[in-house]
Amino acid sequence: MTGLINIGFGNMVNTDKIISIISSDSAPAKRLIQRGKETETLIDATQGRRTKSVIFTENNKIILSALQPETLAGRFNGNTAEDYDDAKE
Repeated sequence: MTGLINIGFGNMVNTDKIISIISSDSAPAKRLIQRGKETETLIDATQGRRTKSVIFTENNKIILSALQPETLAGRFNGNTAEDYDDAKE
């Protein structure tokens, strides 16, 4: 069954296609983001905010989100009580 997860600012991602969600702070994550820009496989859904999460999908797309990985994991798992709000981040 296909579901969608809100990754911030009304942007949605198909949950069946998500491979992983990682923090954007590490050097390898930054290299992968740069490589995604170069190969045009990067989707920036941060609305100009600081990137906090990097989402990898089955079709080799890299999606940037301004939400914390923990927040996205909670949404992915169906938790309705969240510590973070789009407006705060």
